[in-house]
This record gives sequence, C-alpha cells and structure tokens, in this order.
Amino acid sequence: MNWVIFNFYGFFLLTQLKLVKMPEIQLAHTLRSHGAKVARIHMHDWLILLLLVIIDIILNVIEPFHRFVGKGMMEDLMYPFKGNTVPFWAVPIIAILLPFLVILIYYFIRKDVYDFHQAILGLLFSVLITAVLTDAIKDGVGRPRPDFFWRCFPDGKPRFDNVTGVVLCTGLKSDIKEGHKSFPSGHSSWSFAGLGFLAWYLGGKVRVFDRRGHVAKLCLVLTPILLAAMVAVSRVDDYWHHWQDVFTGGSLGMVISSFCYLQFFPPPYDVNGWGPHTYFQMLEELANGLPTTNDTNALIVRPTEMGNMHVQSHHGPVRPEFGHYPSMPNLNGEEGEMR
Repeated sequence: MNWVIFNFYGFFLLTQLKLVKMPEIQLAHTLRSHGAKVARIHMHDWLILLLLVIIDIILNVIEPFHRFVGKGMMEDLMYPFKGNTVPFWAVPIIAILLPFLVILIYYFIRKDVYDFHQAILGLLFSVLITAVLTDAIKDGVGRPRPDFFWRCFPDGKPRFDNVTGVVLCTGLKSDIKEGHKSFPSGHSSWSFAGLGFLAWYLGGKVRVFDRRGHVAKLCLVLTPILLAAMVAVSRVDDYWHHWQDVFTGGSLGMVISSFCYLQFFPPPYDVNGWGPHTYFQMLEELANGLPTTNDTNALIVRPTEMGNMHVQSHHGPVRPEFGHYPSMPNLNGEEGEMR
C-alpha cells in the first residue's frame, strides 16, 4: 500500500514538474563535468557536516540528565511501554532518503549540478543541525517519557528511596536512559526538518505562488508536511512522547529547515524562486564579463525562456525582453549575443 502511494506521489510530482515551465537559462553543468569543482568550493560546508555527525554521535552516547521522579509523579507516567509505529531506522529514510530521491529526479530532468548540490547540502544541514539541537536539549532536560513507570519497574513493583523519595529503577539501563529523553521528540523534529525542506524545495520548483490559482501545486507542496505530521502523531499514540514534546520537535525542525532552505535558495514566491542562489551568481558573473569556468560551451540558452528571467547584477537588474539576447563577451573579448 505504501509503495502504491509512493508511486502515485512520484507520478504526480513528475506531472507537475513537466507542466511547470522553468523560465531560466539552462546551465550545461552536470555531476560528471562540474560536480567535483562545486564540491571543492563548498569543502568547508562538508567538513562542518562531518563535525555535526560526530557531535550528534557523542550526544547519543553520553548519559542524559536524570530529572527527579518521585512517587507522586508516577501517575502521569504509567502509560503502556510499547514498540514504535515508525521505527528508528525508518526516520533517516523518511527525512533524508525520500527528499534525496525527489531532488535526484529533478536533477535527471534539469541536469543542473548547482541545484542538485545546493539542495543536498541544504537537506543535510537541515537534518543534522536539527538532530544536534534536539539531542542536546534531550540530554539537558531529561524529561521522563509517558511510559517511564514500566521502563523503570518492568515487574510492576515500584521502589523509592526512603529519604529523598526518588525512584529506584530496576529495569534495563538502556530503557531507563532512553526513558529520560522525552523532550523534544526526535522523530518529529527530524521528520519536519527533512520533509519541511522538501516542501520548500517543491514549492520553488512548481512555482506554487505564481498567482494562477493551481491548488494541485499547493497539495503537492503540503504532502511532505502531512507525512511529517503523521510521524509526529504516531509518537503520541505510542506513548513515547507528550504532546508538548511533539509540538516543540516539529516546530524546531520546521524552523531549521526554513532557515537552511533560504540559505541556498530564494523563497518560492520570489521571481527567481525556482533556482539556487549560486545559479544566479553564475549568471551575474557572466553578465559582467567575469570568468566563471574553463568550458566554452557552458551555456545553452533557450530563447523562448529569456522573457521572464530576472538577474540582479552590480549595475542593476537585467531584464531581457522576449526574443532579445543580452550582450555578452565572446571568446575574443568582444561583445556579442549570447546564444
């Protein structure tokens, strides 16, 4: 059933992308020709991503703060200790692999390494920054989960310190450790981080705010948000989180994904919302006659798409009219039409 839904969603996505005409100059830059070059330019970003991975591993290894839990608090922490509707291993698939597949499909359609690289970089930053913040807060707060009683006393026989009244847990150490990581919800934050970024990405690609009233585009953009919301709801249904944990985690993931997307792409309502900032920086350098690549055939211009393009240069906006090619320097340093 899930495979059928995924295939239907992929078919709908391809249909929407095919119907949307991207008003841009097509850069003939692929992973094979320019992938290594673009990655080297952002080498420091990839190193930061590696550092975030190491930090998150450390945060998951260390022991969280064990907040005081007394006898009077147990009444609210006696929900059943059950499994996960969405297992831990499925979260990276939902938050990273699914958006990656959509970004990969778009790359095969457009063959633009700049869009592909920036989208992957933004997606990974969204998920990893959210993961580090989430796990750091989890360790620092140490809020017990709703099922903490059964984690602490799997035999159902509570034990408390005679002096302080704190619980004396007899359960597995791993279950107790995990039982102090309720706030905020990791499933919720990571899902909203990855799928929230995907929603932003789709919004820009299908030009959801083009003022033409296509509600189908809006439904397409909101589909990842709905999936993330269902993952969050499952955490409350499984009694692994309080509703405050889920709400905070989802909000955190959505905010971080928004910042990360806007770091690499214009907002979807922008006239250039369909492409990454690096794309337009490339065009600006070309418009100013600056060298951007050693390849002489880096540009393939579509005359019918020039009319709606907007490039901001240092001398003001360049707004080519339909059928008109801006003057560009040729290989001999003379100005000529860009074709």
